Amino acid sequence: MEKIDPYQTPTAEVTQGPGAEAVTDTLRIFETPEGVDLELRLAGPAPRAAALAIDWAIRSLLYLALAPLMAFSGLGIGLYLLALFLMEWFYPVFFELRSGATPGKKAMGLVVVHDDGTPVGPSASVIRNLLRAVDFLPLLYGVGLVSMLLDRDFRRLGDLAAGTLVVYADRASGERHIPEQPPRPPSGHLDTASQQAILDLAERSARLSRARCAELATLVIGDGERGEHTQKAVDELLGIANWIARGR
Repeated sequence: MEKIDPYQTPTAEVTQGPGAEAVTDTLRIFETPEGVDLELRLAGPAPRAAALAIDWAIRSLLYLALAPLMAFSGLGIGLYLLALFLMEWFYPVFFELRSGATPGKKAMGLVVVHDDGTPVGPSASVIRNLLRAVDFLPLLYGVGLVSMLLDRDFRRLGDLAAGTLVVYADRASGERHIPEQPPRPPSGHLDTASQQAILDLAERSARLSRARCAELATLVIGDGERGEHTQKAVDELLGIANWIARGR
């Protein structure tokens, strides 16, 4: 796959729909409000099938663990059927809202997100999982497989309706290569997305020109006057990045 500069404006090869030259490319790029590009690596049918098999195995073990309830007629059978219903329909919803992925997806390094890269929300998670009943038809997710093979983003019908993607989760590297700068706390609260944006830009700063790095640092930090991008913003960004990376 041709390497894409994460700070280059996305071209038609990345953003065009079916028929584009890069239709088989599995990398999607979204620009955050801070001016940092977010790269999403799409997960194809194979890892998703493996994740599904793991989740099926986990649910099967849970069903077996609850089987003794069947020995109690009436209430016991009712509780067992209720547990089956909840696990079948809300097992994936619970884990997706909790951590973005079911245990099977997490084992395969996958996560469910909105198609703009933001964490999946309650309504989207419910919709994509309710439509599993359609994707399962006629057998073993036949409709869902066909949908994934025809869609450039490997989306089954549930993903298309909910506006979600299944992507590879960013694996935290053991060591971040951030230029040294005295750590300094930010002036205000930083949410997780803002912290990630600062760390990503700090890591890439050595590969950017000074002017481009100062421009992006000014966008992220909000320092400097309009039209003026200075080294002060870069130093502040690197200081905050070192503060975040070292655990405050």
